[in-house]
Amino acid sequence: MGLRAPPLDDVHAAAEASFTDFGGWEMPVEFDSIRTEHAAVRETAGKFDVSHMGEIVVSGPDATGLMQRLTTNDATDLRPGQAHYAAITREDGVMLDDTVVYRLPDAVEGAYLFIPNAGHDEQMATRWREYAAEHGLDASVDNRTTEYGLIALQGPDAPSLLADETTLSLDELGRFEIATATVAGVETLVATTGYTGEAGYELVVPWDETGTVWEALACQPCGLGARDTLRLEMGFLLSGQDFDPDDDPRNPYEAGIGFVVDLDTEFVGRDALEGVDVEGPAEKLTGLSLIDRGVPRAGYDVTTPDGDHLGTVTSGTMSPTLGEPIALAYLDADEVEPGRMVRVVVRGEPKKARIRTTPFLDR
Repeated sequence: MGLRAPPLDDVHAAAEASFTDFGGWEMPVEFDSIRTEHAAVRETAGKFDVSHMGEIVVSGPDATGLMQRLTTNDATDLRPGQAHYAAITREDGVMLDDTVVYRLPDAVEGAYLFIPNAGHDEQMATRWREYAAEHGLDASVDNRTTEYGLIALQGPDAPSLLADETTLSLDELGRFEIATATVAGVETLVATTGYTGEAGYELVVPWDETGTVWEALACQPCGLGARDTLRLEMGFLLSGQDFDPDDDPRNPYEAGIGFVVDLDTEFVGRDALEGVDVEGPAEKLTGLSLIDRGVPRAGYDVTTPDGDHLGTVTSGTMSPTLGEPIALAYLDADEVEPGRMVRVVVRGEPKKARIRTTPFLDR
């Protein structure tokens, strides 16, 4: 089976981007350089084609009940036009995915849009439909991943750039909200969400008109390489790398997102997670800064100075903003103490590193 292509595939090829397979999609990883693209987002603005992310719309009389049962946050708290972050867990509390849930404005009453990670759209749509059928819930589940493109506009200049292309009053749109608007003449959902730590927007655009919006936004095109360094500086999770239900099963407390678990609601996995909340997770995703030269990578061991194993790196990079190597690693929860000196084994050599809280960057 061939790779899926985003709506801007030809545009990216014409810009001579390099590509990678990400979640079964052929996506641009780099246009100019990761460092250039990363700096643009931190200092001015950058735009990302993130159309590989899924878009699933849930509507109908029992839409709220269905979202409540299949995500860990409290869907009943969302008013039209609001959004929140949530985990999707199975009965044993293991995360299948993380997602942003939007309660849609000006649409079918009670309709929701949620964004699964790349390659998870069919799996999640099937999960939602099967659960609704099994429990007699009156809700429609529409996988619209190939009907919409998704553009992320991020950086301190993002508000002024978007303001030039929309009649929407952006000052009235708070963090984690969503509104319908016209952007470059295209009907668009404008959300104040993102994955970089900067001010910015995620724009849900009809598939065939994604190019019109992309071209109207006059800023640095960015690939998934810069997206990864930006999110890692903020300590944000990457599905398939910082958690994976098959290869590295983790619950939200281990992954550091226990704040999206509302144990006052009844969701799949709640009872298992209540136990973790009481007893505490065995391991915690932990920030590390290397002191010695070297770049930490996924799979590298973390040890005490005496060589005793503490855990394993899941994500690591040389931070373009900080100019130092940083990493996330699952470590024994009893051993996590900010400031503690440990070692990261880089190509067989133990490198000095310090445990620290995340985010690595103050935003």
